[in-house]
Formats: sequence, structure tokens, C-alpha cells
Amino acid sequence: MARPVGTITRGTTGHNRLRRCDRWIAAVHGPLLRGAAGGRPLVVDLGYGASHTTTLELFTRLRRVAPGVEVVGVEIDPARVALAKPYEREGLSFRLGGFELPVPRPPTLVRAFNVLRQYGEDEAWRYWGVLTGKLAPHGVLVEGTCSENGRRAVWVGLSPGGPRTITFAARFDAFERPSDLADRLPKTLIHRNVPGERIHAFLSDFDRAWAVSAPYGAHGRRQRWLAAIDVLSRSWPVAARPPLGGPARWRLGELTLPWTAVDPQ
Repeated sequence: MARPVGTITRGTTGHNRLRRCDRWIAAVHGPLLRGAAGGRPLVVDLGYGASHTTTLELFTRLRRVAPGVEVVGVEIDPARVALAKPYEREGLSFRLGGFELPVPRPPTLVRAFNVLRQYGEDEAWRYWGVLTGKLAPHGVLVEGTCSENGRRAVWVGLSPGGPRTITFAARFDAFERPSDLADRLPKTLIHRNVPGERIHAFLSDFDRAWAVSAPYGAHGRRQRWLAAIDVLSRSWPVAARPPLGGPARWRLGELTLPWTAVDPQ
């Protein structure tokens, strides 16, 4: 067997750490999964870490919206794969591997969370290309980073043609201002959060929108978040219609932009 492609991560994980992203995947890409050829969409959870937990949670959540989904957890550390094997069941399995994705057919969706943080910016762009090149037609890569408790997260949605969206998500009591999410930016953006770059301009404007919406805080931080998005939407192309946007998603502490709004290239 060829050596897996990639480097072992720290493996930090925990119950419900990726719930925000899972919820988004189910809502936004549920129709894609249900419409997969043969009714058996393949989803890969790449680099699930020291525990099988988040892969099992992804499987459970996706089965609610796409009963035929098959989830494969792929991990580069043989010891972690061995620990996960006892939790396999119909539709859920674990395999040794890395960016080469050792699965039997092109996946409809790949989730790769907290994997690319340890790589350089150029490598992150390259691995985006590697992973999207392995997707099924119309497939999706969801690549992102979250805090250790999952209360702050940022992820990018990519198609075989490249990045399409970027989503910011947070629990309302997990930040003082929206730019606190900057430390969760994907590796392709995190070093670009400096004056003159689009991502810096966006986060600065989000902070200003949050500040001017302070009076709404009397009704709770959710109402302040909604008001801030209303202000921000006047100058940024915030997704405003389902499934990516609109009040139902904003009330969950989410905001999605087209990637072109922050693209550094």
C-alpha cells in the first residue's frame, strides 16, 4: 500500500465540535446528497483526528437528510484508524489515508476540518486543487477551521472549479466583535488579514456594523447580529436567500459570502 499523502495532525477533537458545519452541510447540500447517482452518495471526512466522534456525528446528521449516504472517515495515523474501527456500521467506515482519498469512487462531498492549518499558504491552495480534483461531478469540498469547542468557525465551500463561498459561524456569546473569527480563517486567507486585502476590509466593516448595531443588544446578541448583517449587506454581497442565507441561517449565527468578495488572488 502506498504511503498516505499528508502529515499527521494534532488530532484534537470532541463531541459536537463540528456541529455548526454539519448543520450547514445538511441544510445547504442535503439536496445534492439526496440526488446523487444510485442513491448512495459518498461523503469523506478527511483527517477526523484522535477520535471517531465527529465522523459518527456527521454520519448521524446526514442520514437524517439523505438516508442512503455512506460516510468514510479517512485518517493518516494508523493508531487512530484502529481505534475507530470498532465503531463501524452499515454506511460508516474508517480507512487509513490522506489527501489521495483511498475510497472506491469519487465522493459527492468531502469535509476537511482543522487539517490544512499546519500547512503553508501555497500548500493549502495546492491541496484544495488536489481534493476538488477527486470530487464527483457537482461535488463539494467543505474545508475549514474551528475553535477547540466549536463555538467559532469559518469554512469555504469549493466545487471542482474552485472556491465558491465562505461562511462565518459563531455562538453569540463566543466573540466580542466579529473580527474575533479571524483566527479561524482558512490558511489561504489567514495571512491576508492585513490592510489592503479584501478579507481585512470585510472584517473591519463587519466590526463597524456590529458597533453601530449595539442598541439592538438590549434585545439580545442574536438581534444585534441580525441588525449588523442588515447594515453589512448594504456594502457586501451577503447571501440573503436560502439555502445559503436569509434570516433562518443568520439566526443560527451564520453569514455566507461569495468567495469572490474576499478572494486574494
